[in-house]
Amino acid sequence: MSEQKPKKKQVHKLTPKQEGFAQDYILTGSASEAYRRNYNAEAMKIDTIHRAAHDLMVNSKVATRIQELQQKIERKYEVTAESIAKEADEDRALARELGQPSAAVAALNLKARLFGLDKQVVSNDPDNPMPTLINVEIVRK
Repeated sequence: MSEQKPKKKQVHKLTPKQEGFAQDYILTGSASEAYRRNYNAEAMKIDTIHRAAHDLMVNSKVATRIQELQQKIERKYEVTAESIAKEADEDRALARELGQPSAAVAALNLKARLFGLDKQVVSNDPDNPMPTLINVEIVRK
């Protein structure tokens, strides 16, 4: 009677272009730029590039690889979104204390980008349209 070996989990590897996309996404933070760097996009319209980049971002293999790369960076540098946000809050407070409004806004913009709050939100729902303009007021104490 022969002993059966446990089946190995089959790992699906990324294509070289998908791996390059994941690496460049980590480097640039832009899916569209990562797409342009790894695929022939010279003749493509901007919207087509955005859609193709989005398709790669939602591809489970690519998304898993991006997550692996992000975790590797977090472990290497002991940095998380929360730790960066905390430092941005501290930097913003210091900038306001020193009367440096542009530095305070830069820290706020960093925090917004960090949590994906810098993206334009569009609604196609006629019953619940999104405002076309959002007013932000800075209140000084």
